[in-house]
Amino acid sequence: MFATENRAYRKSLASHGLLYLGQEEHEILVLNLSITGVLTLLKVKPSFAGIKDIFRVLQVSPIVDFYLPEINLAGEAEVVRAESVDAGFQIAIEFRNLTYDVDSLLYRRRAYRKSISAAGHIVFNETDYAFNTENVSIDGIMIRMLGRIEVEEGTVVSFDFQELEEEGEAKVVWVEYDDISTLIGLQYLHLRRGEIVGVPKFSQPIWKSA
Repeated sequence: MFATENRAYRKSLASHGLLYLGQEEHEILVLNLSITGVLTLLKVKPSFAGIKDIFRVLQVSPIVDFYLPEINLAGEAEVVRAESVDAGFQIAIEFRNLTYDVDSLLYRRRAYRKSISAAGHIVFNETDYAFNTENVSIDGIMIRMLGRIEVEEGTVVSFDFQELEEEGEAKVVWVEYDDISTLIGLQYLHLRRGEIVGVPKFSQPIWKSA
């Protein structure tokens, strides 16, 4: 992506956004944008004293979440380059999983939903069901179960899923059906660990002048 040869056309921008790196949301300045990724400037925070701290985080996983509100774009990306500069850290990312026109979605949902497919279990009406998550936020999850499962909105359920090592209670806020499965939106009521770790909020950012 960032090689001199055969790289995509890149448009220079001065747009703000957020990058979720090292379990923290960091303000970024978008330096340029292409159809495959962006080059950003990450402002220095106390948690990153030097470029080695960023490399240490990226060794765990180079995949990060990002939110660019001025161009209505959010999703997952892979960090392909990171270097220290006078103003902070330049971070180059390649898009992996994108969500377009996110402003209205974030307004309705109040928080960014991260696409995660993970197995779990849910219990209601004294019956245990298996599910796969479609996406996860700090407020709730969307799950899919095979077959038509009858459950009323407002029902309180118990659930657990291992991807985020979380379990607790949630309320059913909506139910939808297709030909082979049931989709359910759940809002957390009580979590064993008290919070969802590894998922950004990306809600109502306040941008400051560069």
